[in-house]
Amino acid sequence: MKYKIVYMGTPHYAKEILKTLIEAEDMEVSLVLTQPDRPVGRKKVLTPPPVKELALQHGIEVLQPGRLSDEGIEDRIKTLNPDFIVVAAFGQILPKSILDIAPCINLHASLLPQYRGASPVQQSLLHGDTKTGVTSMLMEEGLDTGPMLEKIEFDIPSDMRLHALMAQLTLDACRLTLSTIRNFENITPQVQDEAEASLCKKIKKSDGEVDFEDASIIYNKYRAFEGWPGIFAANGTKFDGLSLVDTGSKNKAFEILSFIDESVVVGCLEGSLKVETIQPASKKPMSAKAYCVGRGLKVGDSII
Repeated sequence: MKYKIVYMGTPHYAKEILKTLIEAEDMEVSLVLTQPDRPVGRKKVLTPPPVKELALQHGIEVLQPGRLSDEGIEDRIKTLNPDFIVVAAFGQILPKSILDIAPCINLHASLLPQYRGASPVQQSLLHGDTKTGVTSMLMEEGLDTGPMLEKIEFDIPSDMRLHALMAQLTLDACRLTLSTIRNFENITPQVQDEAEASLCKKIKKSDGEVDFEDASIIYNKYRAFEGWPGIFAANGTKFDGLSLVDTGSKNKAFEILSFIDESVVVGCLEGSLKVETIQPASKKPMSAKAYCVGRGLKVGDSII
């Protein structure tokens, strides 16, 4: 027997889960739904979602509705009579008419009910959490509010950043997907405790601005905003290659405390950070020491 699957997802996280389903001998993915192609980069090149590319490579039918309520979408899913609809980072809330077709299982990258919404992985890093994970849940009309099925937990190393954590949670989500489908009949869904629920929004570019008030907060932003939006001062100067020196010292914000090889230790109102790379607005990145030497900055000066 093969489980008949309709799959919904968009980014790399969802692509890897789809790949796992395609490669499993007891799964048959008959339809993939994903977001429309989007313009990417400065040249605005129309680019398909990773999930679409993978599905087409395997000859799987792909639909890209602007909304799941678009004409023909519900009927197409019904004609396939799926055993499960599997959803991972799809980007749309499923209407009740589709939720009623088959059990809809969502793979959410947090330990629900914590961090419902759009940026759960970043939030776990921003809050300095020591533990996160992936939850499979039965979907309902609310945003990540459905009964929980299974979880895989992961202890976060203190120096782990977004890309590495996302890679780990993607691996765990792939394992969890197969486990939840195969054991579905024996799983007792657990209702989420609303008193423990938290909701997170999409990350904005402005979230990356830092004022060097608290070293711990800045370091966690650095971990959470790897790739985009990064961290930067109000004047657009970007900082990279950060490590936490201490959390208890009292300093002036942006004060140069010392030089270590090509890096600079910069003070915060609370704590200090070692910075390896600095990129002034509209300039190329350079070592923090080269940045300071080029501007005649010394210990005691403000790095901005």
